[in-house]
Amino acid sequence: MNTEKIIPRSEYPRPDRVRENWLCLNGQWDFAFDESGKGISENWMTRKSLDTEITVPFVYQCELSGINDLRHSDFVWYHRTFTVPESFEGKRVILHFGAVDYKTKVWLNGRFIGEHEGGYTPFSFDITYDVVDRDATYDLTVLCEDRLEVEYPRGKQSFRPENFECWYAPMTGIWQSVWLEAVGMKYIDDIRITPDVDNSCFKVETLLNEIPENGTLGIEVSFRGKFVTALTLNVTKRRVDTTIFFPHNGINLEGFFCWEPYAPNLYDIKFTLNENGAAVDTLSSYFGMRKIQCEGGKIYINNHELYQRLILDQGYWPDGLLTAPTDEALKKDIELTMKLGYNGARKHQKFEDPRYLYWADTLGLIVWEELPSPYLFSDVMKRNCFRDMQEAIKRDYNHPCIITWVPMNESWGIYRVKTNREQQQFTDALYFMIHSLDDTRIVSTNDGWEQTETDIVTVHDYAPFTRDLTPEYASEEGILTGVPNKYRTIVCDDYDLSGKPMLMTEYGGIALAKDKHGANWGYGGAESDEEKFFERFEDITMGFKNCDYFCGYCYTQLTDVFQEVNGLLDMDRNPKMDMDRVRAINFKRR
Repeated sequence: MNTEKIIPRSEYPRPDRVRENWLCLNGQWDFAFDESGKGISENWMTRKSLDTEITVPFVYQCELSGINDLRHSDFVWYHRTFTVPESFEGKRVILHFGAVDYKTKVWLNGRFIGEHEGGYTPFSFDITYDVVDRDATYDLTVLCEDRLEVEYPRGKQSFRPENFECWYAPMTGIWQSVWLEAVGMKYIDDIRITPDVDNSCFKVETLLNEIPENGTLGIEVSFRGKFVTALTLNVTKRRVDTTIFFPHNGINLEGFFCWEPYAPNLYDIKFTLNENGAAVDTLSSYFGMRKIQCEGGKIYINNHELYQRLILDQGYWPDGLLTAPTDEALKKDIELTMKLGYNGARKHQKFEDPRYLYWADTLGLIVWEELPSPYLFSDVMKRNCFRDMQEAIKRDYNHPCIITWVPMNESWGIYRVKTNREQQQFTDALYFMIHSLDDTRIVSTNDGWEQTETDIVTVHDYAPFTRDLTPEYASEEGILTGVPNKYRTIVCDDYDLSGKPMLMTEYGGIALAKDKHGANWGYGGAESDEEKFFERFEDITMGFKNCDYFCGYCYTQLTDVFQEVNGLLDMDRNPKMDMDRVRAINFKRR
């Protein structure tokens, strides 16, 4: 009998920057709670073991971790050993963390090697000269600090020890994959690919760690296994930039295809760094030719109008919380979303796992990605938001599925933004910062209401039926000047957002009272049977579709999430109603 343990989440974690030579460090680690914070003073970083075990990359608060303990601890420790594969010989060794919540300190053989702050973005360390002996066993120790503080970008993680309303169990520690990677001594540190659909070309920016001697960089592009183009560039600086045009045969472009929802045309691209004529590093990626723009109150993809049928998706699992149990589970969520008739997902309060973005790229689902919200306005909060937003853009820039960045939601953490100039300047700064780093996408600055500088105007309204909508919905002007959702104005004082595209980006939230725990938390009261659900769902969906000034909508939500049972699927991804009927309503003409 094969007793070898299966390593969880063992697929390559970063599919848009792939190297073949790597080692997954997921699986069993030693673990210890440090509720009194004594670990550093007692030198726990030098211990060869801790008092219990945990399965990485699942946090201790969830079932798949093997601990499943909802107690709160400001500090937790991890430890494991590893050996370096022979295939890493002569290479640099990089230690990667996909995401660790929230502050992280890392030691190797008791020597401090670095730290990171921020719970949703990746970080790495070059440990080449710490692991020179390929026969040795190395001790890796990680300290995670995660307090119930509201200046952190925490998203839907509760700032209490328990779930309440629409906030869920806090998560602490490692929640995305950990891995080692072998790269050349001179290697490709980062890549950035920017499509230019109008000019049938794309810009490639490549950053190297060092300049190779007599260096060249080879770039080869293919489409579905068929060669498209290739070139070799001389390397004289650490940054190597070029623009690559698609071939033209004198009559037509050759091999030029755009990426769109349901038409996920992707190009493979391979980078080879050479020194003195020999390859020293290779990196594989992919990209899509995709353009998104706002014009005349509409949104366009690749120069034709895009009507967005989005669903709000919080990306929680009953056994893994924010960590999907398997890569297949991430893929299934996208397949279910598309089967329900949606062409996009608003990933709510979460920078999603890169594997989800890979499957969205591959299957053809557009994605809105959202900065997890903090809940207290302060200088610390501002710096946290700027940092996390920058790191997310750096990580996810190359994914064609992402068309919108959402830095703020419903004035969470900026509760006085309607009139307060400091909070308005903060959201404006986020807007302009995002565009300075990524001008290829739309920004919805404070999604739902009280909007400042923004590319689109968005409204959240959980009215049960069309008959409950306010008179402001009669016109675009009524939306901009009134309080259509009976709660907050859509535009902040002293801002004019007329002429911008408008979307209904949260509505519905209809609870169907089939939850096995007896919960029925939703909006407008729970419905007792499927027919009553569809009466409401079709009425309010068509009501917003028939508002000619809306160029899309986002239904709340894909799945139940603990006590919030207003999903079209339950938390185990079982449909709660006829999926074909949901799809038919989504495709029904206005």
